Order: sequence, then structure tokens, then C-alpha cells
Amino acid sequence: MLSFNMRRGALALMLVAGLSVGGAGFAAEPAAAPPPKPYVIQGNVPKYVREAVESKDRTPAMTSRDADRKPAELLALSGVKPGDRVVEFASFGQYFTTMLSSIVGKKGLIYMYDLPYTEARAGAASRDFVAKHPNARYELVDYNNIQLPQKVDIVFNVLYYHDLSINKTDVATLNKKVFDALKPGGTYFIVDHNARPGSGREDTDKLHRIDPAVIRQEVTAAGFELVEDSKLLANPEDDHTWMVFAPGKRGTTDQVVLKFRKPKKKAGDA
Repeated sequence: MLSFNMRRGALALMLVAGLSVGGAGFAAEPAAAPPPKPYVIQGNVPKYVREAVESKDRTPAMTSRDADRKPAELLALSGVKPGDRVVEFASFGQYFTTMLSSIVGKKGLIYMYDLPYTEARAGAASRDFVAKHPNARYELVDYNNIQLPQKVDIVFNVLYYHDLSINKTDVATLNKKVFDALKPGGTYFIVDHNARPGSGREDTDKLHRIDPAVIRQEVTAAGFELVEDSKLLANPEDDHTWMVFAPGKRGTTDQVVLKFRKPKKKAGDA
């Protein structure tokens, strides 16, 4: 009897301590996920941007990332506004698409372009988004074969420029198509994960990073002017050596924010 009581006492202590008991089917409760970081919009942002960021259409999965991604400040910097016609590369997940749709409103349009490999995990959700947002269009397309709409106001490529080469896209040709699609004075807005300075695309396949100097060189070669090189998403604690999807690291990379402009036609130009 004493031996039985001792075993029962030990079992109770193990359960209180949250330990697994072999063969009994007991296990510790999984640790609760940490609460999302608070996000407070900084600076003067247009009302339509603030309303888009605070929209009830945005899911908790989206808003939980806001403190790292600073969407209000980023969208304000891009210059997107009501009535704009916008192209978005890599729209899957609709993190920015949801806010862009709200901002451009009924008089604007969002053209969502994703590569065919995204169909399995994101195609249905993207089509559902379009069904619920009349100002959105969606197409799965190889970017080497893409035909962009003309006279658009702004083109977004957020955290995906580095993926162009990974997916065998002719980057120079695509940048020229973007240039031709934009109105004079239109914006090509690019955000990406920084690689080591001077590394080019050496770390792109392995770490999903790119040297921002490569982006500047390639985009200006297509005819664009660089008008903003922002430190909005800079992180000096990132040493540029870890993979961007590393556990516990996602969303915290040092990122470059580049705003390019298609030059306006001068008086007398054809």
C-alpha cells in the first residue's frame, strides 16, 4: 500500500509540473503564442491610408505583422491614392492588396499578378478576394509572358524582387515592361530583404536576400529615376547572414525601400 501511495504521489507531482507521463497519454499544454507587437502609426499619413490600415477587412493574421511591416508609413511613402490604377506583383496572401483596394476605391483598380506555382496554396483565396472586391483583377502568369495594363499609376513589388531571378524571370525585360506600363511620372515601388553590401545575388537562392545596389542598377537601367531610398524598414541588428524565413526571425530583416519614378515628358517631347 505504501508503494502504491508513493507512486500515486509521484504521478501527481509530475502532472503539476506539466511533464509527460509515459503510456498515460498526458502532456504539457503547448506554450501560448506571444501577443502581437503593438503598432502605432507614426507621422502624418493620409486619412484614406489610415482607414485602410484600420479596416475590418484585415484579418488578425495580417494585423499581427504590422509593427514590423509599418504598412501605413510605407503606403504613405509610395504615394498611392484614391482612383489610382495599381499593379501588384506577388499579391498572394493579400496583405497589401486588402489595403490597396480600400485606398484606390471604386474609381481605382488593383491588378494582382502571381506566378503559377502559387495556385496550390493561394489561388482559391485570391479568386475569393476578387469576388468580394470589384476593383480587383487577378491573373496567374509566367512573368516572362506577362502583358501589363497601360497607363497605370504605380507598380508594387514588395519582398519579391529577389524572387524574380529565383523563378527564372528575365528581370531586364520585366523592368522595361513596367516602365512602359506606367504613366509618365508613375511610381515603381520596391521593398526587399537586404543582402551583404557588394554580394549581388550571391545569397539570393539560399537566403532570399538581394544586394540593394543590384536593384538600383537594374531599375535605373530600364529608364527610371530613383527618388527615394528610405530607411523606414532598416534593422541594424540584422547581420544579413540568416535566411529570411528562419524561425523567430520572419519580418525582422533589414529591408530596403526604394521609390523609382518614370520621368515625366518634357515640353516638346514626342
